[in-house]
Amino acid sequence: MTEETKEKDYFVLYIALTAAVFIGALLAVKSSENDKFAPIKAQLVEERNLMDIRVTKQDYE
Repeated sequence: MTEETKEKDYFVLYIALTAAVFIGALLAVKSSENDKFAPIKAQLVEERNLMDIRVTKQDYE
């Protein structure tokens, strides 16, 4: 009888590592976009607050 050594299949591990790398890259890009557009978002919020005018009810009769 001959004994055969079975080699482990690392296919699932390779797929999981590849997915983790791609997800990490996407999160890094998304984070840098948020940092890049933060001043613009702040300016838009400020403009919205300045334009937030409440009109009181007046009798025009």
